[in-house]
Amino acid sequence: MHASAKSLTDKEQADRDALVGRLFTSTIGALELFHVYLGDRLGLYRALKTAGPLTAARLAAAAGINERYAREWLEQEAVAGILVVEPGEGERRYSLPRGHAEVLDDPDSLNFLAPAARGVVSIGAVMTKVIEAFRTGAGVPYEAYGADMRSSISSGNRPMFLNLLGSKWFPAITDVDRRLRSEPPARVADVGCGTGWSSIGIAKAYPLASVDGLDLDTASIEDARRNADEHGVADRVKFEVRDAGDPKLAGSYDLVTAFETIHDMSNPVGALRAMRALRKHGGAVVIADEKVAEEFTAPGDDLERFMYGWSAVHCLAVGMGPQSAGTGTVMRPSRLREYAREAGFAEMEILPIENDVWRFYRLI
Repeated sequence: MHASAKSLTDKEQADRDALVGRLFTSTIGALELFHVYLGDRLGLYRALKTAGPLTAARLAAAAGINERYAREWLEQEAVAGILVVEPGEGERRYSLPRGHAEVLDDPDSLNFLAPAARGVVSIGAVMTKVIEAFRTGAGVPYEAYGADMRSSISSGNRPMFLNLLGSKWFPAITDVDRRLRSEPPARVADVGCGTGWSSIGIAKAYPLASVDGLDLDTASIEDARRNADEHGVADRVKFEVRDAGDPKLAGSYDLVTAFETIHDMSNPVGALRAMRALRKHGGAVVIADEKVAEEFTAPGDDLERFMYGWSAVHCLAVGMGPQSAGTGTVMRPSRLREYAREAGFAEMEILPIENDVWRFYRLI
């Protein structure tokens, strides 16, 4: 036994053993996410949902994959309790329970969580860059995380924008809801719109409104344009690779929004200053960002652990660089209030909108 282990108290030994158990469980969870990623990306859950129960041979044929890999994946998923082995003689048949299918293969559901696996895989692919960033203080460009991260954020947020924005969130901001429903048609600037689901959600909920989605990521804007076309709102939703600080846009909008993006920005004060300039006289500025704790507390609850889990390996990294604010995922209300005041806003109001992961703000 190592010499230091001999000197551990009973409590220290118990703490050590608990951490060993926790990391072992975390390793299982991480490996299971990789298998969820395979099932998501290869269409294995979709095949099971539409044609199951399936044997390994039938899944391989349906999804166009190798049968031996199909069998190993099916067995892993069954051992993990994600799939069910159907009773009967002969070759094993596997099925996807309906409740699990909603989590793994229903992009319209608020319970759709498969995209989280895409994000984790994306981070794994750039960890050497993150290590170098830790050493140098530089950032890791958002583009380096690739299509998996873009898809993870897009698909993860899509159900909230299409299901909740027009039915729960904006109706709770009564003057904003009223303006979006009234004539003359309201103009909305959606800053950091990503792949466009927030802009599309606004347009679908408010048929009179027109929305300009602004983002600096070309790939995201290309996705956003396709999404708008597919949802039939391209006539009222325009997406541009454009800086929100463009003076040509100043004073043009009845509503300016930013959803889950301020904490990623290297210059959040500059972005908020631009948002303030975009609004018309009497216009509104509404922000949604992560629902982190009001103050640092360690150890934290599961949501705080979840938020910090993404921060240093993605959100902080994409915002780092020369003269960066270095915000990271965990942007507490007090920090956003500081940014807002520096950007020239007089007040910040936390809006009475309930959501499990986001907090909503109005800047005045």
